[in-house]
Amino acid sequence: MGATTDRDEFVRLTDPYRRELLAHCYRMVGSADEAEDLVQETYLRAWRSYDGYEGRASLRTWLHRIATNTCLTALESRTRRPLPTGLGGPAEAPEEPLRAPATDVPWLQPLPDALLDPATVVAARGSLRLALVAALQHLPARQRAVLILRDVLAWRAPEVAALLDTSTAAVKSSLQRARARLDEVAPDEDLVEEPDGAADREVLDRYMAAFENADMDALLALLRDGVELEMPPHLEWFRGQKDVLRFLEARARAKSGLRMVPTRANGQPAAAMYERGADGVLRAHSVQVLTRRGREIGRITVFLDPALFAAFGLPEVLS
Repeated sequence: MGATTDRDEFVRLTDPYRRELLAHCYRMVGSADEAEDLVQETYLRAWRSYDGYEGRASLRTWLHRIATNTCLTALESRTRRPLPTGLGGPAEAPEEPLRAPATDVPWLQPLPDALLDPATVVAARGSLRLALVAALQHLPARQRAVLILRDVLAWRAPEVAALLDTSTAAVKSSLQRARARLDEVAPDEDLVEEPDGAADREVLDRYMAAFENADMDALLALLRDGVELEMPPHLEWFRGQKDVLRFLEARARAKSGLRMVPTRANGQPAAAMYERGADGVLRAHSVQVLTRRGREIGRITVFLDPALFAAFGLPEVLS
C-alpha cells in the first residue's frame, strides 16, 4: 500500500512537467520520437531516485537535471540531425527529377504543437522554431545543453556548472562559443518571429489555397525574396523565388486532387498534404512547415514522411 501511495504521489507531482520536458528533450536531440523515449527514461530514472529527492532544488529543476543527463547519455552514440540546408549548397535544376532520398541520414523531425500544452508553446516562443533546433544540432552536446539551460530555461551559470560537473567560468566560456556558432549557422531573422496567430493563419490559408488550386501567381505573391525550400529525406534544396516556384509548379500541376489540412509544428504554421492515388484515395504525403516573415513565407520545410501524421493526430487516409 505504501509503495502504491508513493507512486501515486510521484505521478501527481511530476506529471504536470511531462510536456515541458518533452520540449526540452526535443531541443537537445532534434527528434520528437527520441524525445518521447527520453522523457520516459527521465521519469523512470526519477522514480528510481525519488526516495533520495529531498527538496534541495525545485521539482521542476530536479526533473530537468535528470532529463539533461539522460539526453547527454543518449547523444554520446548519435550524430547530429541535420536538414538539407545544413549539408550543402542549393540545387540549380528545379524541373529535374530528384535523386533517391538519403534514407541513411538521421534527419531532424518536426515537433507537433499538439504534443505540447498551449502554455508550453507560448512560453517557448522562438526556442522551438525549426531554424533554432537545426542550428543547435551544430553544437557539441554539452555546449548545446549549456545554451539551452542558460538561454532558454534561464538557469544561473553556477547551477549549470553543478549539473555538468564543471566550473562556472567554463560554463560562461561554453555559452559564448555556442552563441557565436549559432550566429554563424542561423541568421537572427531565422530564429525569432513575433508570435501572431492571425498572421500565421492568414499566410497558411493563402498557401494551402494556392497549392490546392495550382495557382502559381498566388503562390508567387506569398514567397519572399530569398525563400528557401527543403524536403528531407532528399538532399536537394532550392533558394530564391524563381527556383522555388519552378519546383513547386512542376509538381503541383502534375498532381490532381491534393488536399491540405492546417496544423502547427514547432510553434509555426504547417500544412499536412494528402495526395490522391490512382484509386482515388487521399493518402498522407507530407507535413509542410512554413517560416513566416511578415505576410510572406521565408522558408518551406517539407517532411516527406507519412509516418509523422499519427503524431499530429491526423489519419493516413482521408475519407
